[in-house]
Amino acid sequence: MSFSRVETSRGELRIRESLDDLSTDLVEYISQLSEASVKERGVFTIALSGGSLIGLLGYLCFSFQQSMPFAFELFLRPNSLVKLCETPYIKTIDWTNWYIFWVDERVVAKSHADSNYKLAKDGLLTKVNTSTLHLFQLFAEKQTVLGGSIENSTPLKVLNLVPLQSKIMPSCSFGCLVPVIPSHVHSSNDSVSAEEAASEYEFGIRQLVRTRVISVSDISDCPKFDLILLGMGPDGHVASLFPNHSALDVKDEWVTFITDAPKPPPERITFTMPVINSASTVAMVVTGGTKAEAVHLAIDDVDVGLNPSSLPARMVLPTNGKLVWFLDREAASKLNGVEFSE
Repeated sequence: MSFSRVETSRGELRIRESLDDLSTDLVEYISQLSEASVKERGVFTIALSGGSLIGLLGYLCFSFQQSMPFAFELFLRPNSLVKLCETPYIKTIDWTNWYIFWVDERVVAKSHADSNYKLAKDGLLTKVNTSTLHLFQLFAEKQTVLGGSIENSTPLKVLNLVPLQSKIMPSCSFGCLVPVIPSHVHSSNDSVSAEEAASEYEFGIRQLVRTRVISVSDISDCPKFDLILLGMGPDGHVASLFPNHSALDVKDEWVTFITDAPKPPPERITFTMPVINSASTVAMVVTGGTKAEAVHLAIDDVDVGLNPSSLPARMVLPTNGKLVWFLDREAASKLNGVEFSE
């Protein structure tokens, strides 16, 4: 089986034999969504979860060769990481109209190995080939990038919501251009509490909803991102929404915080499930045999007695949008009715 595409009550399944083929399919899908959104609204809003953010955007231009947490596993192979930097994507995607958000963030110092900001700076910010990437950063107080700096002189709640404008630097090893991040990009202070960080981040998103940069769900008042891209843990957790955690019950907030995550670091902020399920499209990217059982439970018709909160991934089902699962053969190996040819 080189490629399988199946429609189910739990979303569309797109299954590929290899990680290379899976990443190509994912990049093509994102490219098409971006083109359609920019044509319709003039912008493309994409929110990615933790390491998945860096992994996906790393397709733009970098070879990431170090050990990474589960959310990165799709993006391990260098030849799959540069696809958005290759023809036709490099010439057809309108990067200047992308708005990028994180679905969740770890509340750690900007220099910490678990910091999503550090991962973005090390693996993405110095290598993306655009000078107008709209980037929301959460936990960097001050960061030097290629001689430029990001100064935290203003809290997130008074974000300067202007596209990044900067000169283009010489090309990187993949032939991509490197931008300098300008000083007017603001982020929240990494010394604030998880609760304060969540509140400020939600405030900033609400400002963009008011100006219609981010669409609004026609069913609820939640933001409607064009694409939310999620990974999934072996326990079925998504973003920083863990099995049987009280954060799964939060309905009235867009962003919540937790201080007791079952995996380190314990303090995190995360989109709530209503926000995830208000997206126009949610893409679940899952690879590897260690996720096969969770994939089966999340997608297949299983015992109706299963408590949804015990498997957050099963709670992901956009109310008025589309759910697409991008799976490799190993992750899909326990799905009912999916047959593999040798």
